[in-house]
Amino acid sequence: MNLHPSLTSRLKNQHESIPLIIANVGKSTLERNPATGKWSIKDNIAHLARYQPVFISRINEILEHDTPAFDRYNAETDIEFPSWQSRETNDLLKQLVADRKTVVSLITTLKADQLPRSGIHPKFGKLNIPDWVEFFLLHEAHHLFSIFQLVRSRA
Repeated sequence: MNLHPSLTSRLKNQHESIPLIIANVGKSTLERNPATGKWSIKDNIAHLARYQPVFISRINEILEHDTPAFDRYNAETDIEFPSWQSRETNDLLKQLVADRKTVVSLITTLKADQLPRSGIHPKFGKLNIPDWVEFFLLHEAHHLFSIFQLVRSRA
């Protein structure tokens, strides 16, 4: 089993769209909540930055244990998430880039016989490592689209 080049390319580059999407957005727009209970642009970025260490931990657990089961990650119940929300946007973006280098290194240096290792997602069931990477990227893409929508729908 090998990683598909598309997967590797997106893993290396997908997050780089965030600074481009928010390039001309002021701090007040970044931090404005669109509606009660909805996340701001900055909250979405904080979530993406926070989730990378969670993802790294999950991949390491999959590598160290046979088919571990994970709870669904929920930012609202993550005691560390509020501290990520309080960070400056530029700091979050720098952290996102630094942690992405760790993610890319971790995933791209795996041996072919490690890729089939699996973990259990509570909604999607048994996922091998390429499936977990795909899930990670699709989740990130969802938040990138949310950020794009919030930037473009500003008054």
